[in-house]
Amino acid sequence: MRVGEEVHDRDSQKQGGIVCAGNFIVDRVHTLSYWPEEGNLAHILHQDLGVGGGAANVVTDLASLGFPGKLAAAGCIGADQDGEIVKARLALAGVDVGGLTALADRVTAHTHVMNVPGQNRTFFYHGGANDAVTDELVSPAAFAKAGYRLFYLGYLMLLPGLDRIGPDGRSGASRLLEAARRAGLTTCVDFVSSEDPEFAAKVGVALPFCDFLIINEMEAGRATGVTVRDANGDLIEAGLLEAGERLLAAGVTKGAIIHAPEICFWFASGACPIMTRSRPVDPDDIVSTVGAGDAFCAAVLYGLHENWPVEHICAVAHAAAAHCLAGATATDGIPDMSVLLREAKETNPQSA
Repeated sequence: MRVGEEVHDRDSQKQGGIVCAGNFIVDRVHTLSYWPEEGNLAHILHQDLGVGGGAANVVTDLASLGFPGKLAAAGCIGADQDGEIVKARLALAGVDVGGLTALADRVTAHTHVMNVPGQNRTFFYHGGANDAVTDELVSPAAFAKAGYRLFYLGYLMLLPGLDRIGPDGRSGASRLLEAARRAGLTTCVDFVSSEDPEFAAKVGVALPFCDFLIINEMEAGRATGVTVRDANGDLIEAGLLEAGERLLAAGVTKGAIIHAPEICFWFASGACPIMTRSRPVDPDDIVSTVGAGDAFCAAVLYGLHENWPVEHICAVAHAAAAHCLAGATATDGIPDMSVLLREAKETNPQSA
């Protein structure tokens, strides 16, 4: 059975909707007493359980923002306890999980996150069912028939069954996005910051079937070969401008949105790029940077679905990312959209 064949339109009175397809991961965060050398023992002081991944974070953020349309998840999980955790967390947020297929021969993707307070986190990831997602397992037409409008796919470069390029020069992601567009859905894509030497080639074959691309500056650099930060780590705005134009030339049809902690550029064919600055955040207020890009992306999708002006969308997206920084997980800092709208109006009345 193809994912999406049993889409449950439980809220038929809602207009439109967004499908989030891709990564669904159970995260186990272990807070350690210290980082041990090989052969030594460290105590686990505390453990947290969460659900993450591009699609999971974005759809959860949309629910937290109070998105007015339908929300659905599409992808693969294992037929195991972790798969039930994913479904339960999303269903509790009001997300239709009928598009999640449980695979008997795969475990649910999971990550063990090792956290030593005051140090960077270390991640041990197993792809499990995420690695089995292919374009043959997802049916965008079923979601289009149910009234959905936007089809989000993330993260490319962490879905090997979709990233792999076949003898015909096509990837599963390119075929899936083409099918979504053929069904009448607007396609929106996000990457993960992978070091894969084939990064540019793998994402490149999918770009001609992408309506909106929403990525960070490092991903834009890897996709285009453009240097976007100098040796000191400072942002090169001219590099971002070149990267955005190259993404449009590579086939992105409606908009390439590149966001960084400092700035966002919105590129559209035949128009001058629109630049917005991020809102200042006191470093002491930052609890975790995990999920800030997903929060930005979720707010962009919300605004695209509601046909808001670009400047308006960017203002609330910056606000969503700032709120995410104050949360311990990728999704728990996201407020209702009314809060972001109020803050955007206070910061820049012309954007609201």
